Amino acid sequence: MSGLIILAGYLLGSIPTAYIAGRIHSGKDIRRAGDGNIGAQNAFHQFGPATGVAVGIIDALKGALVIIAASAAGASLTVVLLTGVAAVAGHNWPVFLHFKGGRGMSVTMGIFSVLITLPFIIAGVAAVAVLLKTKSVIKTSAVLFISVPVLCWWLGVAPALLIYSIVLPCLVGFTHFTRTRQGLARPV
Repeated sequence: MSGLIILAGYLLGSIPTAYIAGRIHSGKDIRRAGDGNIGAQNAFHQFGPATGVAVGIIDALKGALVIIAASAAGASLTVVLLTGVAAVAGHNWPVFLHFKGGRGMSVTMGIFSVLITLPFIIAGVAAVAVLLKTKSVIKTSAVLFISVPVLCWWLGVAPALLIYSIVLPCLVGFTHFTRTRQGLARPV
């Protein structure tokens, strides 16, 4: 049963929201537009703010839903956490698009909104302030994902969730790093 829950998390995470939105919005393949990333930020730049925000919200809902569903199925905390990792992995490496996806930022935010709500909300306020001031998603995500573990520690969140608040953003950062590095290696 645990394996099926984790697999379901991966498959839900694999639903390529930005790809679908691009096809519906303009018939375009987002993989061939902008930076080629299948995520909310590229959808925002390629298809407009409304589409980009909608993609971000739906991707966050995917993350929240897998945690809620795994918990409702009576899964152990370990299985719930692995299901969240599987959802991010599905988003980043979706089976439906030959394992080329997004970076997992929105999905991770959805997961954190359910698992570590208070630290996430506090960090989110600071992150939104940074976004409004700098308009930089990179700086915003850095503020968010660095402050969440600090807030988890300060608020006395369970050790497993504190570690998770570090590990999941590391997966997002790893994906961002490898994709950025690949982009720099492409011939001009």
